[in-house]
Amino acid sequence: MADINENGNNYGLRDEIKAYWSARAATFDLSPGHEIFSEDEREAWHELVLKHLGDGAGRSALDLASGTGVVSHLLDDLGYRVTGLDWAEPMLERAKAKVGQRQRSISFRLGDAENTMENDNAYDVIVNRHLVWTLVDPKAAFAEWMRVLKPGGRLLIIDGDFVNVGLAEKLLKGLADRLQKIGLLKPDPLHAPKELMAAHNSIVSRVYFSDGARAEAVAAMLRETGFERIIVDTDLRTIHRTQAKHWNVLKGLARGIQHRYAICAEKPA
Repeated sequence: MADINENGNNYGLRDEIKAYWSARAATFDLSPGHEIFSEDEREAWHELVLKHLGDGAGRSALDLASGTGVVSHLLDDLGYRVTGLDWAEPMLERAKAKVGQRQRSISFRLGDAENTMENDNAYDVIVNRHLVWTLVDPKAAFAEWMRVLKPGGRLLIIDGDFVNVGLAEKLLKGLADRLQKIGLLKPDPLHAPKELMAAHNSIVSRVYFSDGARAEAVAAMLRETGFERIIVDTDLRTIHRTQAKHWNVLKGLARGIQHRYAICAEKPA
């Protein structure tokens, strides 16, 4: 998946993905669903982590594609020793700034979620949010995560199908757009600059899950990789309700009916 650009350099899909998220860093924390804007939402995320991974109690956690560190801070709240890994330097700069502002002990490093360069059997848990749908080679990534986990360690994936939009969601979003244009609904918080949408759409069309990262497909691939005790959790309603308070009512309803999920899987002991 590499092309020769006009300068004669090898520039592939993974480079495009890295460039896209680097550009997104400036506005990433402005969007509900990325940063956390209320204690109610923070508590809802804590409940999800505790449900599947338990209390940290000093255990080691690797937050893959950690971005500006939102999930890393949730894990730190719960007593995990957290390392965040991201390959977009602008994201890491913001994550490190938050650590200083909040006086946390999270370690953030530059690294590739599909080839972490971490030691074998290094972490008790691995967590990622909204990463799997962007993977170029998820089979290889899952094998890499298996390698890095300790025996009996757990993986928690939080993701969704952001490609297939159902009729109800289309109607809600279309109505929201019309009402915003005539001033009857407040504008949505900034999600992504419009100038990046063409790059986003091009990337989505070429990743492995270009047809949408459905939970059952991700779970099946994890099973093929050797993970055990796989649990698919689609009950994220509490999180969605807390996020919806920061969208207009129609956008909040649309978000609540999207195919979003958490998958917990365990490395054999």
